[in-house]
Amino acid sequence: MDDGIRRDSKHLMLISPERVFYAGLLGRPRQRTSGGFAIYVALQGDICVTQGGRARAGEMAVVMPYVAHSVESEHPSVICLVIEPETVTVRALQALAARLSGTAGSAIASRIRGAYEALRITGRRNGFTTSEFDTIFFGEQLDTRPIDARIARAIVRLGDFSGTAVTAADCAASVHLSQSRFLHLFKDQTGISFRAFRAWKRARHLLHFVNEDINLAHLAQDIGYPDSTHFSHSIRRFYGLQPRAIFSGSRDLAIYRSDSSRATLADLRPGRS
Repeated sequence: MDDGIRRDSKHLMLISPERVFYAGLLGRPRQRTSGGFAIYVALQGDICVTQGGRARAGEMAVVMPYVAHSVESEHPSVICLVIEPETVTVRALQALAARLSGTAGSAIASRIRGAYEALRITGRRNGFTTSEFDTIFFGEQLDTRPIDARIARAIVRLGDFSGTAVTAADCAASVHLSQSRFLHLFKDQTGISFRAFRAWKRARHLLHFVNEDINLAHLAQDIGYPDSTHFSHSIRRFYGLQPRAIFSGSRDLAIYRSDSSRATLADLRPGRS
């Protein structure tokens, strides 16, 4: 059975509902608008991130959630980490952005590249927690954002693509709120509208399948897109690439998914051999 692992690949991705680590081809993306807090790290040379007409070049760049930007790299491959903003306090994200952009940035970039090399060499490591992920790559655990239990239930539902598409009305009814009250509370708790949040999570779910030989029209339907046109438009908006280009560049990508019942990433911690 194909377990999503390409054991001889230099391209890999760790993915959980709260975090993504990707080391692979950048491609030639147009402008993109990630729904996550994005950290780009150059594998070699520099990268250049442009947002709001302003270009920044260096070994690492940080982009806040839902901010349109473009990325160029001197090397065909890059590292990108994504933190789901609803999982971390605003203060913690701001503090991390300040660290990454400040004098500690170069050391953290080296730490991230070192963790990548360790994972690439040691091979399969299914199973990791969010706290392990943060400690491995950033050297600390990021403070968890407190979320109203009713909104937390809705977020879990939005991350489940095994059934029919989830609507705001469904979520509101399940927690005994009016739809208007639910939508207001959702944005207050997550910092983003329900509709935008759902669109990002749907596009993010695509990442689980990018190294598979799969019918894209069927995949679009399975993850809730009404048709192929909406699918292509949404993926291009979030990733700057057409779905077919993403799949073409991910054929050798090794995907490691979080699973608490399996081994952890503990041996990737600095100082471990």
